[in-house]
Amino acid sequence: MQIIHHGAVNGVTGSCHQLDINPQLPSSYLIDCGLFQGAETAGKNSASQLQIDFPIDNIKGLIVTHCHIDHVGRIPYLLAAGFNQPIYTTTATAALLPLVIEDALKVGVTRDQKLIQACLNQLSKLIVAIDYHQWIALPVNLSTNRAQPVNQVKLKFKPAGHILGSAYVELDLKGPNYKHRVVFSGDLGATYAPLLASPKSPYRADTLVIESTYGDKNHQGRKDRSKQLKEIIEKAVKDNGVVLIPAFSIGRTQELLYEFEHIIYRNKHNPMWQHIDIIVDSPMAANFTQQYRAFKALWDKEAKQKLKQGRHPLDFEQLTTIDSHQDHLAVINYLDSVNKPAIIIAASGMCTGGRISNYLSRFLPKATTDVLFVGYQAQGTTGRDIQQYGPQGGYVYIDEQRIDIKAVIHTISGYSAHADQHNLINFVKRMHHKPTHIRIVHGDAEAKQALASAYQALLPMAEIEIGKA
Repeated sequence: MQIIHHGAVNGVTGSCHQLDINPQLPSSYLIDCGLFQGAETAGKNSASQLQIDFPIDNIKGLIVTHCHIDHVGRIPYLLAAGFNQPIYTTTATAALLPLVIEDALKVGVTRDQKLIQACLNQLSKLIVAIDYHQWIALPVNLSTNRAQPVNQVKLKFKPAGHILGSAYVELDLKGPNYKHRVVFSGDLGATYAPLLASPKSPYRADTLVIESTYGDKNHQGRKDRSKQLKEIIEKAVKDNGVVLIPAFSIGRTQELLYEFEHIIYRNKHNPMWQHIDIIVDSPMAANFTQQYRAFKALWDKEAKQKLKQGRHPLDFEQLTTIDSHQDHLAVINYLDSVNKPAIIIAASGMCTGGRISNYLSRFLPKATTDVLFVGYQAQGTTGRDIQQYGPQGGYVYIDEQRIDIKAVIHTISGYSAHADQHNLINFVKRMHHKPTHIRIVHGDAEAKQALASAYQALLPMAEIEIGKA
């Protein structure tokens, strides 16, 4: 058995890992096939970033942990390269994945609906939806002429608590004299996040491939971050300016809506909270919010209790959703012409494109604007530049135009959908049979090294290594 990485080793994007099952008789599985973003695209043209530059003849299937673009964005190019094997994923992700791929094709490849539909048709033929906690057997290359170190592979998805449908992956490899369990974390969610239950550790892992986005940091507690969110918004709207929140359409947007509904409910006698407009400017986010409501059986106990009380955490009175591009531009012009506060949630989460870019171009130069980052900003992204240079009164380039930053910049780390260092350590600590081999991926260099040191202290006899391409 060996693990080869085709992404997420020089940063936090492009997740794509290949598990080779039988070295003598090639038989492999891919875990995710994501898009590169930010600094990891530097020096590469768009074609080289997207191409599948590894052989796929012996790959027997693709296993998808969740449908964020940095984990699934290269799937159309995998299909174009001739991949026609099963795509295994959870039932909820199976519902979301075509929506993500369709949007990615429209934004980054083509507006030709026939080409898009052809890709979606092929995708739908390959998707195999699997419920959580269910073992299924995977096909393996076998030969009667030689000993097989592995002749049986089983797959199971367990809830990862990152976004709707997200999972970590357990793979059991068995042979006549061989038994080994490999766990791929995908992206693990933070504990006590709204809507989704926290991930529970697997009973066992022999080899663990784990993300490290916040391997060197810990998040604020939920009460603290909710209090900070409320205080930032209340201070920000006193000058009647807009509050811009870049957020991923899947996961972060729904968590923010859940939190705003909670704040509004708790502040029934505060006129500001009862009248402020909360605008989600993203058709994709609206589609995913519908899916979150459709899969409310996967919500945690707290969210389900709110439904029983007759509350609607993702569909409340002050919420407005913007659909068409024409309405999007009209909202920007309207907000720019009136002296009225509003909260705008729009993608992309790292400000690398999407509708948030138009808001930033218009409102970053205004001192009455507040920009609130609630998620990780990868190196080389516009979001990281705003986060880094905005507090110094610097500038940023958006669509090749220099935009001076006079807006106030805020960051709340507690709303990250990623596990923090404490969560990542506990994920291993709470396993009954702990891994003898840990491979750390999906993080900046400092985060990976900090997590490696923490794991080595926890498991002195284990092999702890940082993944390399």
